[in-house]
Amino acid sequence: MTSTQTPLRPVVAIHGGAGTLTRAGATAQQQAQYREALASVLRAARSLLERGADALDVVTEAVRLLEECPLFNAGRGSVYTADGRHELDACVMRGADRAVGAVAGVTCVRNPVLAARAVLAAGGPVLLIGAGAERFAREQGCEIVAPDWFGTPHRLAQLTAAQASAGAAPFLDHDVQQAPLDERSKFGTVGAVALDARGHLAAATSTGGMTNKRPGRVGDSPIVGAGCYADDATVAVSCTGVGEAFMRGLAAHDVSALMAYAGLSLAEATRRVVMDKLPPLGGRGGLIAIDAQGRVALPFNTEGMYRGWARVGETPVCAIYADEADEADAVNESDGSRA
Repeated sequence: MTSTQTPLRPVVAIHGGAGTLTRAGATAQQQAQYREALASVLRAARSLLERGADALDVVTEAVRLLEECPLFNAGRGSVYTADGRHELDACVMRGADRAVGAVAGVTCVRNPVLAARAVLAAGGPVLLIGAGAERFAREQGCEIVAPDWFGTPHRLAQLTAAQASAGAAPFLDHDVQQAPLDERSKFGTVGAVALDARGHLAAATSTGGMTNKRPGRVGDSPIVGAGCYADDATVAVSCTGVGEAFMRGLAAHDVSALMAYAGLSLAEATRRVVMDKLPPLGGRGGLIAIDAQGRVALPFNTEGMYRGWARVGETPVCAIYADEADEADAVNESDGSRA
């Protein structure tokens, strides 16, 4: 950075899933509950950035906090598989050297994102699954809980409703209760991306998967380049949506590639992936992204997405509905650009 360049302003963004708008069916209390949950995580993440924390530490903690909140489909409050269990996935990536750690199909690790972080720190394998991932997590001191710790009556009711419906097809974060987003069409994943004061980017993504999913199914969340990606030269990305489509489209890496090879801006690269490239693959959902200059983009092709962002020195902003999208532009105007 030269003396004539504007100092980087650290920034963090998070998401808690994308889905279909049901504003008329949501009470003010329900909306406030989701917004406050997002804002609480953002305040904690912003505080870390203010104290000079590394981007990887910030996204790991932000996702850990989202895993602890039963409103979201990750960690406690995760959805059930078809056989009435929980199988959780997570990934973290550091943009400085593109180091990655991921776990998939874990059933007893309280915070899968911490297990993924431990995989990254250990080096060697990038992705560990099932019993092997759980054994590694134990060895690394990650907290282990009984498998039923992740369940809630709310999530069990989702499974019952899904299996009672025609064909018992999987639902993405299917909910039988009204919420700000129609949970029958909500894609349940959580994620965080951040840029720190040293110019480093990082991304993290975690999920409980799909209600009534086939046991052993793994979506995009723990797959580097699909649901999670970070490169200091370009962008940090965390995705939420129909996992299979995001895997087929390598959605997270595609944003980086469009910026690196085609010279697209963050706004245009994320728009092209979410609005043009994913829909033909059945890719409903969205993503959050921060580029190397601290610009933020949060595009989605559904009617809404739980999302928020915060720069150091600014009040966190949270949004749910599509018509709040203009607020996302404001976060970049303060940095002299628009996403």
